[in-house]
Amino acid sequence: MKDIFACKIINGNAMKEINEISTKELRHNWTKEELLEIYERPLLELVYEAATVHHTWHKANEVQLSTLLSVKTGGCPEDCSYCGQAARYHTDIQVQSLLSTATVLAHARQAKDNGASRFCMAAAWREVRDNRDFDRIIEMVKGVNEIGLEVCCTLGMLTEQQAIRLKEAGLHAYNHNLDTSEEYYEEIISTRKFDQRIGTINHARQAGLTVCSGGIIGLGETHADRMAMLRTLANMEQHPESVPINALARVKGTPLENNPKVALWDMVRMIATARIVMPASMVRLSAGRLEMTETEQAWCFMAGANSIFTGERETLLVTPNPSIVDDRIMLENLGLKPMKRTN
Repeated sequence: MKDIFACKIINGNAMKEINEISTKELRHNWTKEELLEIYERPLLELVYEAATVHHTWHKANEVQLSTLLSVKTGGCPEDCSYCGQAARYHTDIQVQSLLSTATVLAHARQAKDNGASRFCMAAAWREVRDNRDFDRIIEMVKGVNEIGLEVCCTLGMLTEQQAIRLKEAGLHAYNHNLDTSEEYYEEIISTRKFDQRIGTINHARQAGLTVCSGGIIGLGETHADRMAMLRTLANMEQHPESVPINALARVKGTPLENNPKVALWDMVRMIATARIVMPASMVRLSAGRLEMTETEQAWCFMAGANSIFTGERETLLVTPNPSIVDDRIMLENLGLKPMKRTN
């Protein structure tokens, strides 16, 4: 049985205990004040505590390698201010219709050969529609599952019945990020409500899918907004099994193209706080890795990240990714190894 551990914070020269989390009972009643206090504590103390939590709950030398493929790119009717796939913005991203099933399965086989245990398929849709394109997604899910990879999809909003159909086809996880806090949400997106995101996550849960949900930092939000977003995730009845932490990818032609680059220590603090309050979850170091050095990524792993997207630069199609060779070298240098599929 894993030991109970305590999360402590520095308050002036005094250290006070704010909570104990046991392996039997995770907390789902965090306050924004508690989270902000954790996030803003002295950096080395924060990273030490997050690393302690990480070693308690996970095999700290293992990293889940996931490959993300954009199976339908661009032309999205939404107005997400950060996204180069929105049809209303003039970006260099080329619109691409839904890939063939054979093409997707070839990418999945290559991903498995490269050490990935999860394969994620993304479509730039506002919502899933019951049409031939969805039938083809179902075929892709079945095919990737037969290859022996965990299958994840991010397809926009979906109903419970659509989630059930995906589950029956062999889908393992559904990704639907919150992006930011409920309070700041309308500053970033006007074509969809925050409650609709929560509704889609609930539909995935009700269908028996695992949930992948996180957010983006660097949108112009405050630290309090970041903690409000984490609080929404951490206070769910069941924590998301995967929590992606993304740094804004500044895409030319979008409203946020001139936002400053996210500071390393902000990423480290977000990852560490997510690890402490959702200790059983996979915390994924997602968008932004291409602009990070190996040393900077090492800090994120020390802070509790244990999942990354990997694959050739062109695989993601939308936001560039470090090459497979670079990632292999980094993992070897850091003494990390790919996590095997668990089911």
